[in-house]
Amino acid sequence: MTIKILCDVHIAFKVVKFFEDNGHEAVHVNNILEGFKTKDSAISDYANLHGFTVLTKDIDFKNSHFVQGKPNKLLRIALGNIPTKRLIEILESNLEAIIKYFQSDKCFIEVGNDYMEIIKQDEI
Repeated sequence: MTIKILCDVHIAFKVVKFFEDNGHEAVHVNNILEGFKTKDSAISDYANLHGFTVLTKDIDFKNSHFVQGKPNKLLRIALGNIPTKRLIEILESNLEAIIKYFQSDKCFIEVGNDYMEIIKQDEI
């Protein structure tokens, strides 16, 4: 199983490489649309249209996911400003679950200090 990840502006390019190295399609918002100037709504629309999961630290995406229903798939990092190496370690240790749950048409996962919250479409 594979997933498609769209990394938001505050996610390091090394995270894109991590997903690619693990056999997943990954793009950074700085390489598509209007780059770092792209509005959240345009990122969500692009992700939904092309089947991507948005990976972000931005709380606004969480609010949009639950209030407006977009993006359909959201992986939110609620860890503050941590080193990219540590973020990749956390993603790697949770990768199997992330892949599993993002096979759904609609899913929200939030990764924080010592927790991973998963809400699938049928639970929303």
